[in-house]
Amino acid sequence: MIDSHTHLFLCDGKEADVVAAAGAAGVGRMLSVGMDAETNPAAIAGAERCEAVFAAVGRHPNEATGFDDAAVAEIARLAVHEKVRAIGETGLDYYRDGASPADQRRAFAAQIEIAGELDLPIVIHARDPEGSSEAVDEIFATLDARAAGQPVILHCFSAPDRVADAAERGWYCSFAGNVTYPSAKQLRFAAAKVPEDRILVETDAPYLSPQPLRGKRNEPANVVETAKVVAAERGVSYADLERTVEANARALFGW
Repeated sequence: MIDSHTHLFLCDGKEADVVAAAGAAGVGRMLSVGMDAETNPAAIAGAERCEAVFAAVGRHPNEATGFDDAAVAEIARLAVHEKVRAIGETGLDYYRDGASPADQRRAFAAQIEIAGELDLPIVIHARDPEGSSEAVDEIFATLDARAAGQPVILHCFSAPDRVADAAERGWYCSFAGNVTYPSAKQLRFAAAKVPEDRILVETDAPYLSPQPLRGKRNEPANVVETAKVVAAERGVSYADLERTVEANARALFGW
């Protein structure tokens, strides 16, 4: 099994113990995703220490305040590291007020450009207030205009009404622990509809623990619980889903 999106540097416990627990659960590869100037180097350092860990570097929408040319240059510099396999997470978040829409858009556009120049996948964060689709709609339009042909990962996929649109564009949809929640019926329905060669699973650890572990801090080992639910919704065995997501991640991240 793989974890296509975790923040290893934020997980509880010693890094080596967290990675070992993931390995014991059958999780052989994970992508540790940076979010800002402080955590991008931390993601790379973890990848350097652990064979099973790879990194993504970028600027989270909520950390986009003051994003400037120096920030662009720093991400581009870090992105050429041999264990960096994606750019992001980036995108738009209109649920929180962490950064202005203008700063978020500036950071998003710059990271799309870096990903295109380095031929790396783009990890997308999208979040809207309840009842709105403004951020998601703008992200789709921006990617259509600026990232045609680039590999895109819709991390923590939460727009079930857009699953067909994502499939049409050849984008990857990665499902996190929230797909296991009793209220997430539409999201589970969407998980069943993603094309076989475009589905991924993740933890977003230490956030979004799957239902059996809600209330506890998440970690990469717990992606197994999410994968069980996704497999059941797709009507396949866990072993079959494991082979599918491992192949998809290998094709996407080259690990």
